[in-house]
Amino acid sequence: MNRCSILVADHHPIFRFGLCTLLRSHQGWEVCGEAADGRDTVQKCKQLKPDLLILDISMPGLNGLDATRQILKHNPEQAILMLTAVDSEHVIRECLEAGIRGLVFKSEAIGDLMVAVEALQRKKTIFSSRVANLMMDGYKRHRPSPVPDNLTKLSPREREVLQLVTEGKASKEIATILHMSLSTAETHRSNILRKLRLHSIAELVLYAVRNGIVHVHLPPVVHIPNLRTKRLGRPALSAYLAPPIRGNGSSGIEPEGVN
Repeated sequence: MNRCSILVADHHPIFRFGLCTLLRSHQGWEVCGEAADGRDTVQKCKQLKPDLLILDISMPGLNGLDATRQILKHNPEQAILMLTAVDSEHVIRECLEAGIRGLVFKSEAIGDLMVAVEALQRKKTIFSSRVANLMMDGYKRHRPSPVPDNLTKLSPREREVLQLVTEGKASKEIATILHMSLSTAETHRSNILRKLRLHSIAELVLYAVRNGIVHVHLPPVVHIPNLRTKRLGRPALSAYLAPPIRGNGSSGIEPEGVN
């Protein structure tokens, strides 16, 4: 199979290191770059022009969905494989609408990731069985999950400001990050609250979490490795990507995954 250059974007250094190591072990796959936040991902996509972007949906600064929208606006042909720990039909639907070509849960088997990368390398669209089942369950219930009407009223720039506000950035920091004046940043904050009919930053944070703009990360589950794993079947992707935690006089314990 032809060479494939891959840009890996995930804000957890350990997970990103493990994923890059895994990809480099495959003949013909080359990791051309790494990114730790959404804005850096957008810039490196423009600079490096990778054949494939593997992107975590929960990125700081600019979440994976909004980063995807900006990347595909600049280059509609960019292949994107989204990684997520968010088990939500609404989030999956938004990923599809944004234009991604593949989606895999971080907790799924390592084989699912490898199959997805190979499919995208062949210009195919692929979603893991768990994603397909989640979408099918929603279809059977006849309960679509559209984007809330008031969220669609926000401009792309207002969505960026919204995420930065909910991440605790002050107006001055937002102005610097987005290359705008302080008064413009404060105007965006006021317009967002007005459009969403909210009255405080606390309400804004809750709104952003409920609508998948920012994501709350739960502590990792501790997993004690089983030497029989190889005989009994493949473990989850995250079990490969998290190195053991070493303590004084204790044996290695592997966290099951990084959310």
